[in-house]
This record gives sequence, structure tokens and C-alpha cells, in this order.
Amino acid sequence: MSSTAEPLLPAVSPRPRLDARLDGLRARIATTPAMSWIAPLVVTVLAGILRFWNVGHPHAIVFDETYYVKDAWSQWNLGYAATWPDDADQRFAAGETGIYDREPSFAVHPPLGKYLIGAGMALFGPTSSFGWRFAVALGGTLAVLVLYLIAWQLSRSIVFSSVAAGLMAVDGLAIVMSRVAILDILLTFFVLLAVWFALLDRRRHLDRLAQAMLRRDAAGRAPWWGPVLWGRPWLFAAGIAGGAACGVKWSGAWVLAALGLYAVVSDALARRRLGVFFWPADAVRQGAAAFVLLVPGAVLVYLSTWIGWLTSDGGYGRHAVDGTPAQGFWSWVPLPLQNLWHYHETIYTATAEITSSHPYASPAWQWPLLLRPTSMYVGNTADGTDGCASVRGCIEILYSMPNPLLWWLGVLAVLWLAVQSVRTRDWRAAIILVAVVSTYVPWLFYPSRTIFQFYTVLILPFMLLALTFALRMLWDAGRRDSFRRLAARRSLLAALALIVAVSVFWYPLWSAISVPYEFYWTHNWLPGWV
Repeated sequence: MSSTAEPLLPAVSPRPRLDARLDGLRARIATTPAMSWIAPLVVTVLAGILRFWNVGHPHAIVFDETYYVKDAWSQWNLGYAATWPDDADQRFAAGETGIYDREPSFAVHPPLGKYLIGAGMALFGPTSSFGWRFAVALGGTLAVLVLYLIAWQLSRSIVFSSVAAGLMAVDGLAIVMSRVAILDILLTFFVLLAVWFALLDRRRHLDRLAQAMLRRDAAGRAPWWGPVLWGRPWLFAAGIAGGAACGVKWSGAWVLAALGLYAVVSDALARRRLGVFFWPADAVRQGAAAFVLLVPGAVLVYLSTWIGWLTSDGGYGRHAVDGTPAQGFWSWVPLPLQNLWHYHETIYTATAEITSSHPYASPAWQWPLLLRPTSMYVGNTADGTDGCASVRGCIEILYSMPNPLLWWLGVLAVLWLAVQSVRTRDWRAAIILVAVVSTYVPWLFYPSRTIFQFYTVLILPFMLLALTFALRMLWDAGRRDSFRRLAARRSLLAALALIVAVSVFWYPLWSAISVPYEFYWTHNWLPGWV
């Protein structure tokens, strides 16, 4: 008999085969050159299919399209938004697209978003509901691509960039806001573009700053002051994108200001790390340069969106101060710009005082809880006709509901990231939190104003980035324990599969597919839903 006893069971591998296969798959994706363009292409195509499929249905002006489709068409033809008859929604959908008159209407948002919507109508015809929604569907699709590019700048991982963009591709709020001709997804696209450009600027600027300080050290120069760097094309591009965001909705200005502040603070901290003695004052010098690069371009882009209003005579308030122009210091300002400033004062006063009740109103404090999403359109079938399988009838609905599981996980991920950023001081967490704060917190200062849950489509991409970081931490959990790591990764994959399943379950209500009332009622999980 051998002195060495045989084990009753084979030794457990310290690295389970599934775990090894997952790591191997991730490594192959990371090392395959073609995946750097295949992955974003696949995610973008998926987003495009979910947004463009049957986007012309319903052929009716739904919810706030009444403010944008008609205004977009009159603005495209006149240079300003005009008034329409009281029954214009039905008549416009029926093909009477020229029934506007030349009296101006009071438009409370800048013109760029309506020009983009109008471009789709000019391209496909004003009678085409596909044309009404083409610009928003395209903007929503490209927003997914830009989110991938942002995630890549933050993670340098094809897998996790695909996860972040893929989650936005299948989320209901992003889908519905890309299928209804209103402004918020266009605002989201330009804000994402500005954030991406700001990240590109950060990487390039800090590299150049470090190289400049190394050259000064090699020359034996004392590091009292650092260089002021003007060659920052990506910061200028961020200003252009931020100006375009403001040209869609004024709320883009909060993000532009936050990105400018982030650029100054990140530069200041870099100068301190590099040993610049007078780093606070040095950061002020560079901050002044950053302001010149960022803000004037944004202002010029914003003003350019008002060209139609400035060069025509019929716009609302176009000659409001002609008889009483500004005196003193401001007298040098051209009269059209004085009129524009007066119009902006009128817009701000009017929008700040919108406190009328609305069945879908949802103050900003409710948004994280997802208490009152917005139904954009409801179409009913009274009986079992028209191919409806239910004797109780069927319903078509466009419901700007985010994937609820994805939404609540995203809220928790933002809170987790806030704590994590304090512990680790990770610059990537900082930029995500800056974006979340600048897109959410300003709305808390208007507790009485009539606002809606669908405004959160601007916050959504940054919540998904926070969630992606949390998922990445889960993926790497238990480095010293293969079984804990495998359990964490199985949980992650199960969560992603469940998120996709919830999106499949909700998609008919995000795309106005006719469904039986029984199926519709299974989506009423909370009293304020639908």
C-alpha cells in the first residue's frame, strides 16, 4: 500500500473554467484591432433600429410636438415661429401644412432644435411624420455613439464602453425621446458631444503641461510658474458643442459652465502635482485663457442660431425696444441685439412662472424615484376589431418610461460613485458627477415650476456611466478569491440579461405597438405609472 493516500475528489481548480473563458473573451476583444470599430458600430446600429423602426407611427402630432413640429415648419419658411389656427394639429397631420399666418408666436426655446426638426421635414416633406421625427431619431442614435466614445475615454475598455452605450441603446426613455419630435434628445446629443470634447482636451492638455514642466526642469528653471497653453482645439470644440446645446435649450448653459469649471480645477490640481509653487495664481492665468477658448465661441454659435429671427422683421418681439433703445454704456449694442436681449428677458420670466397644473407634472425631487413618467400618446381600440386579439380591446402608447430596473440601479450607482470619488479621488468619477450635478441640481431650484420626468433623458447617459463603473468594480471583485470573483461575474451577467429582458417587455409601450389591455396593465407597477 502506498504511503501517500489518494484524494477522494480531484483538487478544485483555483480558477474555474467559466471564469477563465470570460477573461479570455475579454482579452480577445481587447486585442482584436477590428473590435475598436465593430463594437461601436454594432451598438449604434442597434440603437438606430430601435429608434427608426416605424418612427412615423403614429401619424399624429403627439404631446409637445404641437409646439415644435408646426413651429419648426413655419420657422423653416419664415425665419421665425408663426401662429397657427386652433385646429392646426389635425389639419397639419392631414396634409394642410401651409395654414400658418405671418403673426409671430411666442416661442420659449431657442431656434436650433426646431431648425433641425425642420430640416428633416424639408428633406422628407412636411406631410411625412417620418420627416417630423427624423432629426430626433438621428440625434438619439448618434448620442449612443458619442456615449460609447465618452466611456472609451474614461475606461479604455471596449467591453465596458459597449456596455454603457448598449444600455442607452435599449433604454426606453432614450428610445421614446428619439421617436417624438421634441427637443430634449437633441440637447442630450450636443451635451454629450461637449463632454467628449472636454475629455479629449483634458488628456491632451495635461500631457502637454507635464512635458512643458519637464523641459523647464531640464533647463534648470525654478518652477515658480507654469506655462499658459493656448493650443487647446478640443476645448474650443467643447465650447462650440456647448453653444449648440444652449441653442436647443437654455439648460445646456449649466453643463457648459460646469465643464469650464472642471477644466480650470483639473488644470490647477495638475499644476500642484507638478510642483508649481504659485499654482493657484498660475491656474487663474490658465483659466483666463480657457475662458477665452471656451466661452466666446459658444456665444457666437448660440447667437448664430437666431440668424433667422435677427434677419427677418416678423419674429416675436423683433422690434420691442425700437422706440426706447438702451442709453449710456449699452447704447453701442446694435438694436436687433437689444431686441433679442429683451426677448430673452421675456422668455425667462414666462418660463419661470409656468406653475399650471398638469397630469404628468413631476418635480425634480421625484425624478430619482420614478414616480410619474410621461405618456406622450395613447390610441385606443374599443373592441376586438382591427386584428386585436383581446375582446377588451387594444391600446397603442408612447410612454417615456426608462427601463425601471436600469433607472433605479443607475440612481444607486450615482450615490455609490459619489462615495467612491471621495475615497479614491478618481478624476473619472469627478467628471461623471459634475455632469450629473449640472444636469439635475438646477431643476431643484424650481420646485413650483411645471416640469416633467422626461427631462431626465439629459441625466440618463451619465447615470449609465456611473452604473458601468459599478459593474466594472463588480467584475473585478474578489481578486484573491476565484469563487467570489466568479459569483460576482455571474451576478453581473444575470443583471445585464434581466435589464435586456425588461427592455423587451416594455418595448411595445415605447414604440406605439398595439397590445391587448391585459398586457398594458401588467406594466402598471406603481400608482403614478401610465
